[in-house]
Amino acid sequence: MNHQQPQPVKKKKCQFCESDSPYIDYKNLNQIAKYTTELKRIKPRYYTGVCLNHQKSLGKAIKVARIMGLLPFVPRVR
Repeated sequence: MNHQQPQPVKKKKCQFCESDSPYIDYKNLNQIAKYTTELKRIKPRYYTGVCLNHQKSLGKAIKVARIMGLLPFVPRVR
C-alpha cells in the first residue's frame, strides 16, 4: 500500500502583529469591515488568522463602531 503523508497545515500569521500597529481603531472602517461577514457578524479567529489579543480588541472596536453608528448591526434587506 502506498500511504501518503498528510500535508502540514500552514498557520496564518496575525496581520496586526506583523504590522506592529499600536491598536485597532474603531474609526478605520476599511480595516474593520474585512473582519465581518455578509451578515455583519464578526469572523472567528480560525477563519481570519488573528491572534487572541488582537481578536479581542477587534471585537471591541467593531462593537464600538456599531454603537457609534459607523457599522450596521444587521445588513439591509432588499
